[in-house]
Amino acid sequence: MSRFWSRLTHDLDPYVPGEQPRMGGLVKLNTNESPFGPSPLALEALRAGATDELRLYPDPQSGVLRTALAAYHDVTPDQVFVGNGSDEVLAHVFAGLLKQDGPLLFPDITYSFYPVYCRLFGITHETVPLDSGLGVRVDDYRRPAGAVILPNPNAPTGIALTRAEIVALLEMHPNAPVVIDEAYVDFGAETAIPLVADYPNLLVVQTMSKSRALAGLRVGYAIGDAALIEGLNRVKDSFNSYPLGRLAQAGAIASLEDEAWFQQSRVRVIEGRIRLEHGLAGFGFEILPSSANFVFARHPGHVGAALASELRQRAVIVRHFAAPRVADFLRITVGTDDQIDALLAALSEIVSA
Repeated sequence: MSRFWSRLTHDLDPYVPGEQPRMGGLVKLNTNESPFGPSPLALEALRAGATDELRLYPDPQSGVLRTALAAYHDVTPDQVFVGNGSDEVLAHVFAGLLKQDGPLLFPDITYSFYPVYCRLFGITHETVPLDSGLGVRVDDYRRPAGAVILPNPNAPTGIALTRAEIVALLEMHPNAPVVIDEAYVDFGAETAIPLVADYPNLLVVQTMSKSRALAGLRVGYAIGDAALIEGLNRVKDSFNSYPLGRLAQAGAIASLEDEAWFQQSRVRVIEGRIRLEHGLAGFGFEILPSSANFVFARHPGHVGAALASELRQRAVIVRHFAAPRVADFLRITVGTDDQIDALLAALSEIVSA
């Protein structure tokens, strides 16, 4: 704390990212990174891009990447916005679209960056409680709102809404921006991108960090009506005109060109999730239905924080949230088969004791 901080800085309660420890032999299942490497085409593009041209600024509009994303998702380039990871994209979305006269609505248990952005940008918001099964009940959003944001699948629960439920939400709020945050959509949920053509108030945010294993490059994007994208670009160009470096753009473009790798990788994660769920169920865990690359589970005989601590003592780290209603749950990333085996072996020791 410093006397030179602004009032805004004093009042912030920053987001706490997942721990990134530097320990050998650690089974790291706490940050929802891909257990598999990026596309070989992406890696080759990164190597090829490490030239003298790195002395030059990147394309500030990321034109080639936006064109590639537009082709992949069957939209036009002016419907695509890119940024330095989906967190930066979301920051621009909060500043550019979600600060309205009415309150912003989002779930009470959700991505914990949302309330942080609300404090940062001075956005009035209301949280909508999840139902008794920790799912989003769309009808609960039938209330006055300036804007709505929902992760689909939700985080940290992993529970997904159907596209029909997203349509119902859009029909409820035709005059308000509706943002669907699809960081985990590729692992079993339905994307809302096809709805963009019919709903000018819809913005869909995705990332290449999860299903494309490019978390280290920081590439996120949004797809929506061209007028929404224009608003985001106005914010971006008032903050940082060059958000994506040359290597990030090259790796992302190459990843889009390797559909076979992408499909194979996401299927492997889904198979690992099913295996993890079966293993946890065998130890008596209650597991929420996940459409993400993680599971959210609790054991009736163990306090969540204590269980996370005992796993850490066995060199396995998972994510624990000390929040009401979910304090006994652990969010466990789907890892490789060896990582899942190590987790289950550690749990076997803990539960049997």
